[in-house]
Amino acid sequence: MAIALGSLLLLAGVLLIIQARALLSVDRPVLAPSKDVDGMQPIRPVAPVADAQRREPARKVAQDLIAPPRLDPAEIERAEPRPPLSELGLAVPLKTPLPEDWREVLLYRPVATSSAMFESMGRKVVISGVQGIDLDRSCSFHEVSWPCGQRARAAFNSWLRGRGLKCSVPPAVERFAIAAPCSLGKQDVGAWLVSNGWATALPSGIYGKAEATARNAQMGIFGPAQ
Repeated sequence: MAIALGSLLLLAGVLLIIQARALLSVDRPVLAPSKDVDGMQPIRPVAPVADAQRREPARKVAQDLIAPPRLDPAEIERAEPRPPLSELGLAVPLKTPLPEDWREVLLYRPVATSSAMFESMGRKVVISGVQGIDLDRSCSFHEVSWPCGQRARAAFNSWLRGRGLKCSVPPAVERFAIAAPCSLGKQDVGAWLVSNGWATALPSGIYGKAEATARNAQMGIFGPAQ
């Protein structure tokens, strides 16, 4: 009898607990979002920020200042080219005429073998009008000695950078080196070498003023070690 009464009381207590849980539960259970095959959560679609039909075209601001004005071709006037800043960098005419069969030829990928000589396309060319610096020559500046001959050749090679030189050379390729005037674009090679102090002007040459400029500016062999 006592056992039966205890069982009834236990059952009544369980029923009261279930009823109270149902009355106190307010929040709904949150279901976990479903995952795709790779285990990644699905991306929720993003609501449009604004209605596309309500958008207005961008207003043009200072159109006359930003956009270039229309020009009438009849009003355009061609101006004369600016004169060069110095005569040292331009190719100058030779005082001694070259043989008639010599022609200007483009020599590609020149390699300097000294400060005033290079090899290209089977030719050995010495820049005319200048005296190169020997490779084994040493220069001194304020009692500091440095290998200016090797530095002069390196500076010449660095300036060439494998670009084509236009030189007046004979039609046949000579076995020996020939002296010829050369230019890189509109710049005279001899003028560049002498004005930068990597060669000296010959007494009968045309680069005396360029050498004086290099000496005054202490360029190349006339300056400190480089």
